[in-house]
Amino acid sequence: MRCPFCSHDDAKVVDSRSSKDGEAIRRRRECLHCGRRYTTYERIEEVAQMVIKKDGRREVFDRWKLKAGILKAVEKRPVSLEQVEALIDEVEKALFGATEHEVTTVSIGEAIMEKLKTLDEVAYVRFASVYRQFKDLNEFMNELKGMLT
Repeated sequence: MRCPFCSHDDAKVVDSRSSKDGEAIRRRRECLHCGRRYTTYERIEEVAQMVIKKDGRREVFDRWKLKAGILKAVEKRPVSLEQVEALIDEVEKALFGATEHEVTTVSIGEAIMEKLKTLDEVAYVRFASVYRQFKDLNEFMNELKGMLT
């Protein structure tokens, strides 16, 4: 494991514990070179989960791509990284069940928006504005009116 600060590859595990849902192991590590600490998560890798894009292409589900989009939506909002991780975990569990290994980007986007709506309304509006690609102000206002009713 490379240190995200200095890229050195020697670290020691300072603390290790199961995540709340038992689906991952959280490890606190300390770099033996620079002394800084960082967190890693260990998960079981299962069958490749595929995403069907709007144009019909298929690509491997990328959790980090999804996380980046959500982090942009929650930027400067009172939403913790743990809440973002939990949100992604819930969506993954709901969409990629025991038998489902392919989902559409539409399903993923709608599931994320549903969770964000209850977590933080401003983050929801930010995510929706990018995801739904509103064509004009009227479409955007209709979405906001729907939230207020």
